[in-house]
Amino acid sequence: MSRQYLITGNWKMNKTPFEAAVLAEAVIGMDKSDSVRIMVAPSFLCIPEVARVLKGSDISLAAQNMASVESGAHTGETSVLMLKELGVSTVILGHSERRQIYQESDTLINTKVKLAVSHGMDVILCIGETLEEREAGKANEVCFEQLGKGLNGVDDLQGVIIAYEPVWAIGTGKTATPEDAQMVHKACRGRIAELYSSSVADSLIIQYGGSVKPSNVAELMAQVDIDGALVGGASLDELSFASIVAFDR
Repeated sequence: MSRQYLITGNWKMNKTPFEAAVLAEAVIGMDKSDSVRIMVAPSFLCIPEVARVLKGSDISLAAQNMASVESGAHTGETSVLMLKELGVSTVILGHSERRQIYQESDTLINTKVKLAVSHGMDVILCIGETLEEREAGKANEVCFEQLGKGLNGVDDLQGVIIAYEPVWAIGTGKTATPEDAQMVHKACRGRIAELYSSSVADSLIIQYGGSVKPSNVAELMAQVDIDGALVGGASLDELSFASIVAFDR
């Protein structure tokens, strides 16, 4: 089945609102083929400015996280209702930095996934193993557990995207070889087929994340089961991100 590539720029805690707006303007003008869709995920504070710039364009707007409840006494949190009103269509959940640094559990991530889906939001569910887990031969086991727990109670995957991000490759300059990444992507697609159906698995977009850059993106995207990239640092520079989204040009 032919799946459209999704290249997502996760800007993390970088860029002021003004800087984010400037970068968003540049993203709109980036050259890409019809087989590529672009998405950007600015910080919460930058979303309004970026939404203003992207209005009327074909660039999708995502948030990097959200609260597990709609409203209430949750100091410092951001609600799905707030994100929707700002024009956010997608939310990244379960990113390794949320799991590792902020100790978010699979149960909490699953609560967020179900809340987002119930509000018609698309979800990028991040999964991935640590270096210790990989060296112990547990990469697939860890990813399968995160998939199963993260999607528990989610019956329809139409708005769900999976991002495989080996934790040891994020921000380290290390990248899984295209062959290694393909093996995990293929295994995860097979796991989705077991949990749901072959047709659901065939249509599911599975992105790769982990030090994606202009020099390796084409080789990664050439793999059968890799359907795009969740790009961190390289998405903060206009020229490098432009090279990534134009990988098949």
